[in-house]
Amino acid sequence: MAGLPTGRAGAFTAVALVLVGELCMDAGAAIAVIVFPQTGPLGMVMLRLVFSALILVVVTRPRVRGYDREAWLTVIGYGLVLALMNGLFYQALRLLPLGVTVTIEVLGPLVLSVVASRRASAWVWAVIAFAGVVFLGGGGWDQINLLGVLFALGAAASWAFYILAAARAGRIFPRLDGLALAMSIGAVLSLPFGIVDAGSALLRPEVLGLGAAVAVLSSTIPYALELTALRRLPEAAFAILMSLSPATAALAGFVLLGQQLGVLQLAGMGLVIVAGIGAVRAGVADDGRRRGGMPRRDLDAVTGPLSEPTVRLADTTGPLATLNGPLTGPIEIVGPDEGPEEPFAAPRA
Repeated sequence: MAGLPTGRAGAFTAVALVLVGELCMDAGAAIAVIVFPQTGPLGMVMLRLVFSALILVVVTRPRVRGYDREAWLTVIGYGLVLALMNGLFYQALRLLPLGVTVTIEVLGPLVLSVVASRRASAWVWAVIAFAGVVFLGGGGWDQINLLGVLFALGAAASWAFYILAAARAGRIFPRLDGLALAMSIGAVLSLPFGIVDAGSALLRPEVLGLGAAVAVLSSTIPYALELTALRRLPEAAFAILMSLSPATAALAGFVLLGQQLGVLQLAGMGLVIVAGIGAVRAGVADDGRRRGGMPRRDLDAVTGPLSEPTVRLADTTGPLATLNGPLTGPIEIVGPDEGPEEPFAAPRA
């Protein structure tokens, strides 16, 4: 986005882009819930993955020749965990409010970040997150669908494995080729389950249109906005904004689905958000110590998500891998280290 402002104005614009991307992702999830009676959760998973794969393949045109057996096993595993993660997430959405589902799902990458830090003090954030989950019961777990909680916990575990799979694929495949291939494999794997779940609804143009809308809202738009924001926003600030996803999900659930959460549930959500922010800050501090100095605060400008080799799927322990969107993958901006700057300083020319 060539016209993005610079300096503090650019930073605040980038913050707005990240939040809009989060809201788009949650709006896509809300639309999916609305369409569940017609397609079922697995039918919607199939539609989302199929349309997302089509968009990625058309835009990235991934290379399929020249990879060995290990590379293909990696991308197949990546696609399998991607399909599983989204299937469990939508099954949880069928039984739980959107805000509660996202809050529980966030625990996967949060715990992975805590474990990867290898510091005992980092487990404080895990304990805070666990307290938040207890509060999500709203004073009584009999009021929360336990099967939905199990689905959400499965989605959380799958998200953690997804980050690891994305990192491995990012070391083998250039640019977004690994993600495009994995999305295509996930779409193929979801076909039989989606066809059985949705049945004849897949022949209705309005259902296909809503499936495409969910793919665009939940994948294409957030990804584009995130990469645009990363041109002007420090990586730690970006990760902290991503940790607010339970709050934006609760807002989308309230506005679009009429889902209301109690005071204790909101408090639990707040604790999980605090734990996410704490884990991000601890990761930044660890990164600074590993580098033998101050953590990197600035980012190289990104000229385009599909052509610039400095954008890749990578780093399972860095702050960006902590709380990124399920279909965008952990993002790392790779550039030369510079001296410390103010957190919202203007990017280098």
